[in-house]
Amino acid sequence: MTAPQSATSLAVTTGLALLLIFGMPSQATAQGRTPIGEGPYFSPPESHTHIEIHPRPLLYRRCKAWYELQHRPSGTVLFPEYRCWWVRG
Repeated sequence: MTAPQSATSLAVTTGLALLLIFGMPSQATAQGRTPIGEGPYFSPPESHTHIEIHPRPLLYRRCKAWYELQHRPSGTVLFPEYRCWWVRG
């Protein structure tokens, strides 16, 4: 390496080190807490873990289930399949 290249690489390395040390906010500053009652109100989104179905009277659900061969890159797999529908009765 010649003298101008080593001086340039030293300057770049020193600049990056100073940026990492002084240019970034500390973790405590970046994650500062706001007092209660201040700041925007945040409400987590509500998620339903199940589906509620309220069918009309005299309806019930009929299902048909079977196994189907599926050809995958890892090999042939026996995979369960099913279909359901509402029936009057």
